[in-house]
Parts: sequence; C-alpha cells; structure tokens
Amino acid sequence: MLKRGIGIGFAFIGVVVGAGFASGMEAFQYFVSYGEMGMWGIVLAGVVMAFAAVAFLAFGSYFQATEHTRVFGEVSDGLSSKIMDWSAIACMFSVGFVMFAGAGSNLEQAYGWPIYVGGVAMLIIMLLVGRLDVDKISVVLGLVTPLLIIFVLIASIWTFTQTSVDFASQSEWAQQNVEGATGAPTWWLGALNHTGLNALCTVSMAIVIGGDNFDNKSVRIGGMVAGFLYAAMLALLVVTLFMEADKINGDDLPLLTVLFNINPALGQVMTWVIFLMVFNTCLGMIYALAKRLTRNNPDNFYKVYVGACLVGFVLSFIGFKPLVANLYPILGYLGLFVIAVLVYQYFRYRDRLDREGELRTAAVDLVTDEENLDPDSEFADMSLDELAEESMLDDEEFHEALESEVEDAEDTEDTDGADSADGKGSDRAADSSTGSGSTKI
Repeated sequence: MLKRGIGIGFAFIGVVVGAGFASGMEAFQYFVSYGEMGMWGIVLAGVVMAFAAVAFLAFGSYFQATEHTRVFGEVSDGLSSKIMDWSAIACMFSVGFVMFAGAGSNLEQAYGWPIYVGGVAMLIIMLLVGRLDVDKISVVLGLVTPLLIIFVLIASIWTFTQTSVDFASQSEWAQQNVEGATGAPTWWLGALNHTGLNALCTVSMAIVIGGDNFDNKSVRIGGMVAGFLYAAMLALLVVTLFMEADKINGDDLPLLTVLFNINPALGQVMTWVIFLMVFNTCLGMIYALAKRLTRNNPDNFYKVYVGACLVGFVLSFIGFKPLVANLYPILGYLGLFVIAVLVYQYFRYRDRLDREGELRTAAVDLVTDEENLDPDSEFADMSLDELAEESMLDDEEFHEALESEVEDAEDTEDTDGADSADGKGSDRAADSSTGSGSTKI
C-alpha cells in the first residue's frame, strides 16, 4: 500500500511539475516578490496542495472516474459543478496559449531569435502531432520531467554552495524590485493563488489517476506524498531564485538564466528541456480541451483542436510575462474554488470513503489471499457478490475494477519475483493464465 501510494504521489507531482516549474517565472512572481515572507508561503502551499491532492485522488478512486465531470457532478450541486467544469476548461485553453508565448520567450532569451519563431515552431509541431497517437508521445515526453528535476537540483546545489547573500537585505531588495502577480498583494494570497492555479491545471488528470486505482487507501497516501514532494520542489526552486534575484530579475525565464550563469552548456540543454516541457503542457491542455468540447461530436475533434491552436497562437503575442502576471491570478482563484469545494466534500464523505476503502481491501484479499482478511472487519464474512452489492459502484463496474486491480497486483508480483530461485512469480503467472483469478471474480 505504501509503495503504491508513493508511486501515485510521484505520478501526481509529474503532472504538477510542468512548464511552470521549468520557467521559474511563476515561483518568482508568487513567492520571491514577497521576500522572506514568501518562504512561509511555501509551507502554506505545501499544506493546501496536500489536502487538494488527497481529495482529488480519493474522489477519483471512489467513483472510479475516467473524467472530472463525474466527480464534480456527484459531490456538488449543479451550479458548483458547472463552475468547476468551466473553470477547468478555461484553464486548459488559457494555459495552452500561455505555453505558445512561453515557447517564444524561451528561444528568444536563449538565442536572441524573434519571439514569434518559438511560437510558430510550437504551432507547426502541435498541428502535426494532433494527428498522431498522443498517448505514446506523452509517455516519451514524460521522460523529460526527471530531467527538469535534475536541472532544478543542479541550480539549487550550485546556488547554495557558491552564492552568499544577506537574507534581510535580499528580502528588502526583492520586495522593492521584483514584480508580483496581479491580484495577490500579500504573501499568503500569493501562495494560495499559486496553489489554486496548479491545482486547477492538475485536477482533471489527478481524478483520472485516482480513477485508475481501485485501492482508495493507497491514493490518499499518494496525496500526502504529493503534498510533501510539491513543497520540497517548490522550496528548492524559490530559495534558488531568491538568492539569485538581483541577477535574474526582468528575465522571462529566470531559471534558465541561473543555469546559463552556471555554465552556458547547461543553459543550452535546459533551453530544450524547457521547450519540451512547454510543448508537453501545451499538448496536454489543448488536446484535453478539444476532447472535452467534442465529447458528444468526436468527429469534430481535429477541427476544434486546430481552432484552439490557432487562437492560442494569436493570443500568445500578448507576451509570456504579462500573461503570467495577469491571467494566472484569475485561474488561481478559480482553482481555489475547486479546492474548497472538493476538500469540503472530502471531509463530508470521509466515513463513506473509509468504509468503501475497507470493503475494497476485503474484496482484493478475498480474491488473492483470504488469509489477509481482517477478521474484525464488517466485511470479513461476506462473499464477493455481497461485497459488490454493498459497494457504491454498480455490480458490473465493481467486478471490472476488481479484476483490473488483481491483474495489476499479479503483474507486480511476477515482476518482483522474476529473479527469485523459488519460482513463485512464475507460479502466479501460470495461475493467472489459466484464468483462476478471473473465475473467482
């Protein structure tokens, strides 16, 4: 359970740590601009993100959701559900066209190219990729995220060991010279707004990640792990940018400047890491937007996708920095509304979530190893059909989700035991191939 929870936490943080972390601009405006008080904002952001992650993932698992609208509709009234849905749609489009601007700023800062070059390159790639298997492309691009984390660590270690600053004077300088985000006049509002923005960008995928997991207990552990990882990554990035603030202020991509200052070769590599992260975020947002808008008319998907790309490209000429400063705060407050509704409902659903989690654990134990059944559980003496009847899922959905869970568990055990001399992993694989697990389910 703990191992799976950690894996879920990393999957969640892989969605959050996107182009926003890569550029460093959001962290610079939302935290560094408040000086030393911005450091307290990191703590607040980590706590709020942990609550949000637990709620998003838990509801996704509880309802076995494949998209966010099911969760929104189940846990809130019609008006709140529509506000959250349209907030998610607005975020998809807005962040999508901000990424076009980010691509232009990235190549302009690194090579001095006209800002439209990066935008045009992004547009061409987006239009071509829209015709391909996006799932496979996203898996490959997902490998870029660890590279980003490595570069953040390099920048942090170099800054902490090579830079010496007086925190009091640096704090005063940052408050006087670093432009903050519009609509967030205090450090705690900045932290909340930034967290709301990231949560809104993440909620749709987080619900799907949760929905892919039958074990409701593991996803809640994953949410807490995600909150810790988010705070840790944010702390490294913010403190690094704070210590280098006087050298990077005014640049659209401050983290890129830090890496160029360390070594031009690192800066060159980071330029293309950022470009790929920006592309990954842009693709994810525009693709999800087109899918959402055409769910009742899937034949129109590519037309809507192309239209969104073209509109986003045109709007990107407003500029990356002003877009981040003025558009993101609006999205941040919409994200806070989503967090407030889902976290509030999480505590209302707490008993139901706990009971359903215990029921599902009993079902998995009954199918895989009855010796693991908790004799004190109210579900210990129930048959599989009785458990399905007690579950909040309908019978067919329950059995399908349970079968998928058992198959995943067997695959994991087979992998872990592949090199074992006793051959237990092979025996389990053989049992699975005979259909014994499916017959029980």
